[in-house]
Parts: sequence; structure tokens; C-alpha cells
Amino acid sequence: QVQLVESGGGLVQPGGSLRLSCVGSGLTFGTYGMGWYRQPPGKERELVAAMSRGGSRYYGGFVKGRFTISRDNAENTVYLQMNSLKPEDTAVYYCAAARNSIIPTKVGDYDYWGQGTQVTVSS
Repeated sequence: QVQLVESGGGLVQPGGSLRLSCVGSGLTFGTYGMGWYRQPPGKERELVAAMSRGGSRYYGGFVKGRFTISRDNAENTVYLQMNSLKPEDTAVYYCAAARNSIIPTKVGDYDYWGQGTQVTVSS
């Protein structure tokens, strides 16, 4: 049974930083493309960042150099480092795993999803 478990969310002030982690189990982690999505209140889920099996990265347009996705296949973990956070970054952040896509950038590319972690940016 595949599980993805996110952690690292919380309340942070504008301009602050957070690092999200997602640990996978029940899958050969290094063979999956990994991604982070977010869903702000009342809005649709949107791609934050994706990383291929080979290490290529893709970011949503709103990221503008503030976030970095990385992975540690030995630890079955994908990270999202978020800097210069803004109130509009407030959302539930989801980790996802894609079996077949080279760089998975669509919701439909992903096979497995975590339960999400809340990120709130507020003073």
C-alpha cells in the first residue's frame, strides 16, 4: 500500500520560510516523478513544483524563484523549501507521486497523493 505523508506545515509570518517534507512508503521511490500541489481556500488545486526521476525541475509561474523542490531517494523523501512567503501562499499543500510521466505537471499525471499539510502565512 502506497503512502505519502507530508509534514512541516504551520503558521509563518510574511517573508518567512518553511520546509515541507513528504515521506513515501510502499513504492520504489526513485522511479517516480514527484510533485507538490497546493489548494488555497475556495480555489482549485494548482501545481507548485515537480521533479522528475532524473532530477529535472518544473515550477508554477507564481513561484518566481522563492521555492525549491528537492528529493533524497535514499530517504524516500521529497522536500519543498519555501522562502519569502506571502499571505497568498496560504493553502493546503499536497505531495504526489507519478509513475509514468517524465516531468509530471498535470493532476492526472499523478497516481498517489498525500493527505496534505496546512500552510498559513499571516502576521
